[in-house]
Amino acid sequence: METFTQVLPIISGLLLIALTYLCIRTIGNNTRKVNKNVAPEPSGAWPLIGHLKLLQSQTPAARILGKIADEYGPVFSLRLGSRRAVVVSSLETIKECLGTNDKKVLSRPDIAASRYMVYDNTSFGLAPYGPYWKEMRKLVMSKLFTSQCLEKFKNVRDSEVMNSIKELSVWSLKNRDGMSIIKLDKWFEQITVSINMRMLVGKRCSEGNNEDTRVKEAIKKGLQIIGAFVMSDHIPSLEWMDIGGHIKTMKQMGNEFDGVIQKWLDEHIEKRKENDLDSDQETDFMDVMLSTLSKDAEIFGHGRETIIKATTLILMLTGSESVAETMTWALSLLLNNPAILKACQKEIDIYVGREKWVEESDIKNLSYLQAIVKETLRMYPPGPLSAPREAVEDCNIGGYHISKGTRLIVNIWKLHHDPQIWPDPFDFRPERFLEEHSNVNYQGQNFEYIPFSSGRRMCPATTFALRLVHLILARLIQGFDLSTPMGTPVDMTEASGQSLPKTKPLEAIITPRLPRELYQML
Repeated sequence: METFTQVLPIISGLLLIALTYLCIRTIGNNTRKVNKNVAPEPSGAWPLIGHLKLLQSQTPAARILGKIADEYGPVFSLRLGSRRAVVVSSLETIKECLGTNDKKVLSRPDIAASRYMVYDNTSFGLAPYGPYWKEMRKLVMSKLFTSQCLEKFKNVRDSEVMNSIKELSVWSLKNRDGMSIIKLDKWFEQITVSINMRMLVGKRCSEGNNEDTRVKEAIKKGLQIIGAFVMSDHIPSLEWMDIGGHIKTMKQMGNEFDGVIQKWLDEHIEKRKENDLDSDQETDFMDVMLSTLSKDAEIFGHGRETIIKATTLILMLTGSESVAETMTWALSLLLNNPAILKACQKEIDIYVGREKWVEESDIKNLSYLQAIVKETLRMYPPGPLSAPREAVEDCNIGGYHISKGTRLIVNIWKLHHDPQIWPDPFDFRPERFLEEHSNVNYQGQNFEYIPFSSGRRMCPATTFALRLVHLILARLIQGFDLSTPMGTPVDMTEASGQSLPKTKPLEAIITPRLPRELYQML
């Protein structure tokens, strides 16, 4: 048998041939486009990998691309392995991309995570443009995220928030002086996972339960691997090498998730057989999907069970983290701006009082709280870089030719920090949404403010996410005085990667501020 030392030169030679071929092909592609009016390309591209090296940094990718835009303009191109991407970051070019050309840039790139973890591109969020995606978009928008459906699960949100507030009050009252330090980022994470799980499959994810802990850890690991850099997503011919072992991990995670979700689905099907449920008795989203799709339903080659499992998985993965991160940033900003925190408490005291808890129906009267949430989402959008789109036909953006198959990346963070639109963009000033930007909403029609993106691919769960954020923040701010340990400012350092999570945990001192009987009746 040949030793590894003997085989190594052969492997190295084959790799060299493959890499040389890819380099030649990339150069050939660029040469063929020389006559097109293509967007400028920053210097620093490496052979084979192109500009991928620029994004491997401790600095968030949105900030890196924002600096490149300062030098090369609001539309520039990148070579990401053998793929070409165009980054847009100004109001005019984003409006052109997500407005004028929305139909032409509707697809999603084919990535390993979607193939190996999310049922081979079956999820509506990651599915490529085509008849299947169109049908799934209609199903999701008409059945899962309607006002009627969200209202049906209002009691779930209310009870989970109140249970979590009770846990906080018990924790804080353990000390004789009524004060306690708590990691609020973990609290936000726990409450959002619990609400999400109950709405999706009717199960509460509680602390101390081994199965629930495994699910939470799997969600966290799944999100990490989805956000990981996978070389073969940019150089498909290298997939067989599985550089970094990500594909192997994705397959393992896909099997693990499928086992859990299949078990939940079987339980739901069995329960429906026993109880003969109708639409008025639907207790979670999985019930809604089972009622909507007949037993033999098939949508363009995808069966009922696969569709339900893929939808459950993508909502499970994306429905908690971004909400928890938004609330973590919001409270971090408030703790560093105590006058704004006090003003928000005063508003709640005026419009709700201190003798009862805030309800969802009260939020419409709390304009300052709404402005705080808007300003948080401006400064820290949950997707600072939009999920990549892919052009389904040739188009023009910013005067540049965009070829079919090009990936489009919208730098929402850069847009939200444009001083021409947002004076003093790095200052936390909720008042801007009560004054000069009072007409701005979340619907993606005001292109200067698109925290949930815009167009046909914008986040369908926007209303659900906002209901959670407003209710949880309102009750936390109403129920407790909050300050930082030793009065030190909150560290606002952002972690690297595609999203903008905080690097350090959010710790705060909490002290109940309402009559004690309100906490006891929870």
